[in-house]
Amino acid sequence: MSKKYDYVIVGAGIYGAVFAQQMKESGKSVLVLDARPHIAGNCYSENFQDTRINFHKYGTHIFHTNDQRTWDYVNRFTEFNHYRHTVLTTFQNRVYSMPINLGTINSFYGVQLVPSEVEAFLADKKTSISSPRNLEEKAISLIGRDLYEAFIRGYTLKQWQRDPKDLPASIITRLPVRNNYDASYFSDRYQGIPVDGYTPMFERMLEGVDIELGVDFFSDASYFRSRGRKLIYTGAVDRFFNHQHGNLTWRSVRFETEFLSLADYQGTSVMNYADEAIPWTRIHEPQHLHPERGLSNTPGTLLQKEFSYTNDKEPYYPVNSVDDKAMLAQYETMVQQERDVIFGGRLAEYKYYDMHQVVASALARVRRE
Repeated sequence: MSKKYDYVIVGAGIYGAVFAQQMKESGKSVLVLDARPHIAGNCYSENFQDTRINFHKYGTHIFHTNDQRTWDYVNRFTEFNHYRHTVLTTFQNRVYSMPINLGTINSFYGVQLVPSEVEAFLADKKTSISSPRNLEEKAISLIGRDLYEAFIRGYTLKQWQRDPKDLPASIITRLPVRNNYDASYFSDRYQGIPVDGYTPMFERMLEGVDIELGVDFFSDASYFRSRGRKLIYTGAVDRFFNHQHGNLTWRSVRFETEFLSLADYQGTSVMNYADEAIPWTRIHEPQHLHPERGLSNTPGTLLQKEFSYTNDKEPYYPVNSVDDKAMLAQYETMVQQERDVIFGGRLAEYKYYDMHQVVASALARVRRE
């Protein structure tokens, strides 16, 4: 007879790991299931072959937050380095700062503006749209068509696999525009990457927790649900309900990895490619995520070319189109009817969460439990 648990958790990513750790600490019995052969979800990291280059298998993840409670919590399980994320973007064989800042604007237009002149300069470029209906209209209202066509349109088409006119305006509001030379991607007080990678952090969080890897919850959902008093579900919400109201749209990514016998390929951890004709969205060079390790301690450098595509079986990011929102409302009604199931995280809630938001959400849900 199978052991009975207080909680069966589907998914060993951020939400599942935080929930499991907190419940185990409070004396509850917990079983974590994951279809992948490893813990840590999309945060999974490992050293590349015989090098000291720690890379993130599913794309670069930087932890950042202004919330003291969230920061204190994750620091229980790892030490963070002092990495500060900066992103560059290539457009027509020239490199610019991203997010768009004073340096981007001056370089793109060939001008020498000072901060006090930026707003008036962009005002002549913008199109006044009182109620932007989509990403394109929102972007043009914020930065004008020139900057939109150069840095946003092509990248967005590749990243989301659809016309920016068909995407919600809220996506572009995640990207700041600055009137100074600040090139930091995030402005949060606390930022960094675990010094020994994300996977050891998850190992410490899940210490003493029963874990079954390579297990597909949907291979026998009734059986796995019967093993716990409550189910914590962190997978795609539409799959949980067998797509009864249709398939929500998800963007997925894949990577092509290459190791070069160079000390440094691009001089930064992430380089975006804004030209629509270039098939990849960005190139990651993971060694730059750990400046404390030094670039001279490896025999070469690792590159990860990122390609975006649509694959409902490998969901990464919710597209959140108008049709998706209508469909989600129907699934949310079904969620409310599941008394012994807690839905949490990006996939289960169909929300574009950052890591710190998922941690905070899981901690809050544990407190309510």
